[in-house]
Amino acid sequence: MNAIVAEGLSKIYRSGSVEVHALKDVSFTVPTGQLVALKGRSGSGKTTLLNLVGGLDSPESGTVRVIGQEVTALGDDDLLRMRRETLGFVFQSFGLIPVLSAAENVEVSLRLTRTARRERAERVRVLLSLVGLADHADQRPYELSGGQQQRVAIARALANRPQLLIADEPTGQLDSETAGSIMRLIGAVVRSEGVTALVATHDPQLLSLADRVLELHDGALTPEH
Repeated sequence: MNAIVAEGLSKIYRSGSVEVHALKDVSFTVPTGQLVALKGRSGSGKTTLLNLVGGLDSPESGTVRVIGQEVTALGDDDLLRMRRETLGFVFQSFGLIPVLSAAENVEVSLRLTRTARRERAERVRVLLSLVGLADHADQRPYELSGGQQQRVAIARALANRPQLLIADEPTGQLDSETAGSIMRLIGAVVRSEGVTALVATHDPQLLSLADRVLELHDGALTPEH
């Protein structure tokens, strides 16, 4: 089974009379359980493609199916439900809530789905242990390093057991050594949590860990070798 099926995706951004073709007839599939890296220069269309797959934006033409659901045909309520229950997002800016502890940040999405308190506590404990932060549960983001904050963000993205993890340059703000550990962590959680991952990155360490690498150039996918 394929976790992602994209067919003929095109996206145009308009500013006055100027049109920017961010994506041009992009088609690809991602089998369930794979870690797929998406590479390309800045402006090549990586973020746009991730946004379309994650239902954060709509294409000019084409379709995307994620875990059997046609994202491009869903209404707002169904999109919200899919993003909450099926997808996990990790961004370059960690997006943690400053006044909450690491554990509370991970717990937020579990509260939104009204998960029982005992189950929430156990899931948070398991995830913080998985990302190597069991001893930092009570610390707030400003008390954590950049790498630790990104680990919390990854744990938060996994809280509701998503079937697809979408990550946009997750190591962009990290030094190379920390980036390497985050990349290895993403590879490990894909295996241990049984999720599929689509990760936009420039980092050669993740490219080497990926099951497959897709490359965008000026909004179009280059042929795979």
